[in-house]
Amino acid sequence: MFIYLDISAAVHRRAGLGRYAESLTRALIDAHPSHYALFYNRERGIVPLTGLERVPTRTVALGYKLWRMLVWGGQLARLPFDRLVPAALLFHATEHLLPPLRAIPTVLTVHDLIFRHLPEYHKPLNRWYLNLTMPLYCRRATHIITISEHTRRDLIAAYLLPPEKITVVYEAAAPCFGPVPAAQVIAARARYGLPERYLLFVGTVEPRKNLVRLLRAFEALYAEGLTEALVIVGRLGWLYGEFFAALERSPARKAVLRPGYVPDEHLVALYNGAQALVFPSLYEGFGLPVLEALACGTPVVASCSSSIPEIGGDAAYYFDPGNTEEMIAAIRRVLCDSALREEMRARGLLQAARFSWARAAAETRAVYEHVLAASRLSQGPLG
Repeated sequence: MFIYLDISAAVHRRAGLGRYAESLTRALIDAHPSHYALFYNRERGIVPLTGLERVPTRTVALGYKLWRMLVWGGQLARLPFDRLVPAALLFHATEHLLPPLRAIPTVLTVHDLIFRHLPEYHKPLNRWYLNLTMPLYCRRATHIITISEHTRRDLIAAYLLPPEKITVVYEAAAPCFGPVPAAQVIAARARYGLPERYLLFVGTVEPRKNLVRLLRAFEALYAEGLTEALVIVGRLGWLYGEFFAALERSPARKAVLRPGYVPDEHLVALYNGAQALVFPSLYEGFGLPVLEALACGTPVVASCSSSIPEIGGDAAYYFDPGNTEEMIAAIRRVLCDSALREEMRARGLLQAARFSWARAAAETRAVYEHVLAASRLSQGPLG
């Protein structure tokens, strides 16, 4: 009998959701190698996660959109998909998609409710789907994990869920994120053509990340000679036309560098070399780049919205993400105060040490054990 982990987001490389699914899965399997099986939607070109090829695995060979619609339809019609996960003790849906399972208890991870808070920044079809399905999936799940207390409160308020049904289990930075030697930073700067002084942003290019205001703030700081470049690391997401139009008109456009996706082994050096990570997001379920930067000892200047202060604690310097002048003042303060930067570096390393994937795995395992124990009680005595 196995606990099934849905790693679809990981094998499809879907940004933060994929990083969560893969990191948690590896930590769980490292601790209890024989207890788990994997499940994912296998499309053309999808390959297993490296190092987990021998873990028992079940797949469905359907397109992403078709699979999502089948799951929703199965939930509405109460058609059990139990046969897809044979010998299952429990099924953990690590993204916002919960297959209908009749005889198998389920855990659903909810990362955020951004589609409710910022509907204009979601693709219409995705917003439509999530608005219709998330209340259903949350009701049908045996238990829910959220990745921040902020998202837990959101869920309770939005769907009137009982608080005891939801457990917070924080994410963590990958172990590779930490201080590195100066030679590694110099090599990374040379690889990506970066100057010595740069501000760093890490995340998908989409409206929620507030990059237009970040660009305006950077223009002011660049004109003052406080920095030489804004480095935007991350893949293109959606609805990014406004940002690129603003970039095309920007007097500092040649100093805005976009290396795109950067693998972790290089990204850690980019964090280490940055003057600061600037994270102006309007809304986050967690905000992993904040934690990655803190783990590297990099000063973090961040939005005070949603879950971000929960993750950054007293190590980050915050601003109102809707106020460009306040953003400029916050970044300027950090860039001009070396004593403050050293204090932020020390606090950042301490704050980041509070989070680990080993801890996340142990707390997730405790949720499984609670759900399984309650399930056995509800079924009555065996035999």
